[in-house]
Amino acid sequence: MNEAFWRNKRVLITGHTGFKGSWLSLWLSMVGARVAGFALTSPTTPSLYGLTRLDDLVESKISDIRDLARLERVVDDVAPEVVFHMAAQSVVLRSYESPVDTYSTNVMGTVNILEAIRRTNRGCTVVNVTTDKCYENRGWVWGYRESDRLGGHDPYSNSKACAELVGQAYRDSFFPVKDHGRHGVGLASARAGNVIGGGDWTPYQLVPEAVEALLRGNPVILRHPEAIRPWQHVLDCLDGYLCLAEHLAGDPLTFSSEWNFGPADGDSRPVSYLVELLAKHWGVAVPWVHDTQVRPPEAQELRLETRKAASLLGWRPRWPIDTALDMVARWYDGHHAGSDPRTLCLEQIGRYMVHASE
Repeated sequence: MNEAFWRNKRVLITGHTGFKGSWLSLWLSMVGARVAGFALTSPTTPSLYGLTRLDDLVESKISDIRDLARLERVVDDVAPEVVFHMAAQSVVLRSYESPVDTYSTNVMGTVNILEAIRRTNRGCTVVNVTTDKCYENRGWVWGYRESDRLGGHDPYSNSKACAELVGQAYRDSFFPVKDHGRHGVGLASARAGNVIGGGDWTPYQLVPEAVEALLRGNPVILRHPEAIRPWQHVLDCLDGYLCLAEHLAGDPLTFSSEWNFGPADGDSRPVSYLVELLAKHWGVAVPWVHDTQVRPPEAQELRLETRKAASLLGWRPRWPIDTALDMVARWYDGHHAGSDPRTLCLEQIGRYMVHASE
């Protein structure tokens, strides 16, 4: 992160009340950005947004990303220089329960933020945040590259592939790179791995379920203990978004494209590995048991190739999986000991920034 770039920068974050959005809002506020947010109320109770008192730091607009008229007014009022589009229905299992909600939020939400920017003629830098699951999963043991085919076998993954196509269509139709001088919009997409960190209470997610069980001394019930995912700390993920936005603002002709942000390949580990390491931290002898109920299918292996980001952005993950899990455990230890959640986050952000500058 180039702190000078973000000082007094007008930034709009859709989905700012969510887990990643809260960490990003806090980080940007910490370095002096003027942050506005557009989202529904916090999706969980408790929530990181509420615990860190982000209403004190963010110009928060509580509304639905599917409300184009409201979103257009906010974009016009805020006049953002940078937009991070993160509002989404982000849970795979919930997408099986509510596919219409998933598609309408993830696809039309992306249409709406880009349309609001188009209608208001607000030249800005836009990072469209999707997911590593936007690729057609073929069970490969090597990482997916930005040029690989989009797809998705479940409604969530498929909706995010659709969101990628929406971004590409808007860039080609309304924000063509060669005409940037006319419209002023630089548009790129960011595809990150499985993000972990303190302050996450998202349902059906591994770390929140593991922390809740292990802090009680109970084993974690795992649906797919052998499934391999590209795990990364939330700050590594957000650092990629910030790095991309900086480069995109400086050179939209070069950086208006798709980008993967994930861990080093050796840190793509089975679900069971994470739980066993967290169980060791809290001294739980039996880390997990296998869930024998019939569940919707999930991909067994997913990895990301990040050489493009390393080569052209100079970005690389800073915290390997063991460090990331240590940061997760420390955050929840502090929270359960009564420490202020905002202070816990700011301490970890500060530690990350020192590490990244070395």
